[in-house]
Order: sequence, then C-alpha cells, then structure tokens
Amino acid sequence: MIRIGNGYDVHKLVGGRKLILGGVEIEHSMGLLGHSDADVLTHAIMDSMLGACALGDIGKLFPDSDPEYSGVDSIELLKEVADYLRDRGFSVNNIDSIIVAQKPKLSPYLDEMRANIANAVGLHISCVSIKATTEEELGFTGRQEGISAHAVCLVNG
Repeated sequence: MIRIGNGYDVHKLVGGRKLILGGVEIEHSMGLLGHSDADVLTHAIMDSMLGACALGDIGKLFPDSDPEYSGVDSIELLKEVADYLRDRGFSVNNIDSIIVAQKPKLSPYLDEMRANIANAVGLHISCVSIKATTEEELGFTGRQEGISAHAVCLVNG
C-alpha cells in the first residue's frame, strides 16, 4: 500500500540560539527557540513520515516534557523515526519539503541538508527535495519572527 504524509512545524526566532536546519548550522544572528535544537525542517519531515503511517507525531514519540530531549540533535531523532517505521514494515520512497524564511539566504545550504536527511532516513539524495522561499516580508516569517517548514513523503507499507 502506498501512503502519503504531511508535516508542518514552526519555531520562533530568538537571539542566543544556533540556527539549525536540516542538520546544518547556518550563520545567522538568531536561532530557533525550542526544547530540542528546534530544527523545523527535520521536525516537519518526521511528522510527515509518522503521519503517512498513522503513527502519531514527534510530540508523541519525543515529548518536550521529557528532559532527555532537551537540546537533542533532530537528525538523531529522524534516524530513530526511520528505524521506528522500518520496524513496523514501512519504507520511505521520497521526501519533498520547503522552508519558509525571510532570512538568511538558504540556497547555499540545501544540498548539505538534503544529504543529511537522506543519510538519516536511508535514502539516495535524489529522493530528497528541499526548497526554500520567503513570504515577501508578509506574515510572521516575513517579519523574521520565526521560520516554518512543510514536508510531504511517500511511504510503502
């Protein structure tokens, strides 16, 4: 059976935090606020994978009330989600995602993000698409108050 999953995440931009997207540390004056490393891209991808398999979301697997996940590397959580799906007979075919951020410019980092996501899930890089866009200074992302990400994935199982 072929299944499709959709994921979305958003985090607030604040000073004093690293900006991590797709497992890549990006030079920027602000970072994303969250219990983990707040990697919105990786979080959206995990939710799309879990959603495709009707297995809940990352909050169910990795609750922000659990101190074990404080500051955790989201790529490591993505590896756990991929294993969780495989253990239940699912396999991810491909991932398509988009990051919405006014700044910084993300195009120089997209291939490294793709490689990180592909390696964590066990896919060829050609099966992982990551795009970036702005919202033309509209909304909370346009005002640089936060960054969001959307993801879809196709799963067999």
